[in-house]
Amino acid sequence: MSTLLRLALTKGRLESDMRQLLAAAGVDISPLLDTGRRLIHRLPDAGIEVVLAKAPDVITYIEHGVCELGVVGKDTILELGSSFYEVLDLGFGACRFALAAREGDDFFGSTRHRRVASKYPKVTAAYFAGRGMDAEIIKIEGSVELAPILGLADAIVDIVETGATLSANGLAPIEDICPISARLIVNVAAMKMKKAAVQDFVALCRRRLEGEGCP
Repeated sequence: MSTLLRLALTKGRLESDMRQLLAAAGVDISPLLDTGRRLIHRLPDAGIEVVLAKAPDVITYIEHGVCELGVVGKDTILELGSSFYEVLDLGFGACRFALAAREGDDFFGSTRHRRVASKYPKVTAAYFAGRGMDAEIIKIEGSVELAPILGLADAIVDIVETGATLSANGLAPIEDICPISARLIVNVAAMKMKKAAVQDFVALCRRRLEGEGCP
C-alpha cells in the first residue's frame, strides 16, 4: 500500500478487537500495544495511521475528511452519522438496541402518556415512529437504568449485551430494536481519491473475517 491512510479507531473494546483482527491478518501491531499518551500510531504493514478517539469523534473525523477510515459501533452510526460509506460489518462488539421497562410492567398495554429515557434519542424516536406510537423521549447521559427506578420514565432504550445490568436494576427487555456491531466506515471523498488504498485495506479486513488468514 503506497498511500498512507488514517484510521480513526474507537478507544476501548473496539480498539482491542481491531488490534486482534489486524494481528491475525499478519500486521505488526506493536505500536498499538504500549500507546502511552500518544493518540496517533503508524502501522506501515497495513498502510495506516491509527487515530485513537471517542466514538462520536470517529464520525466527526470521517465526515470532515481528516481520517479516511473509521471503526465505530453501529449504535453511533445510527445516532450520529450519515455522510460516509459503511463498507464492512466487522462482527465484533456484538450487542443490540432494546426497549426495556420495570419487570412486570405492561408498557404496550398502557394508554397513558409514555416517557422513554435513552442516550440515543434519534434511535428511540425512529423506533416509536416506526410503530406509529407517540412517546416523550428524555435524553440521559449516564446510567439510563436509573430513569424508571426514579420514576422519570416508563421505559428505556439502550444497548443490551447480556441483560445482566437490566436484571440487577429490576428491569427486563420488552422488545429488541436492532442488532449492533462494529463497522468499518469510509470518507466519501477518500473512496474516490484514494480508492485503491481504501480497497486494499477493506480487502485485508474482509479476508481475515472470511477466515482466509494472512494476505
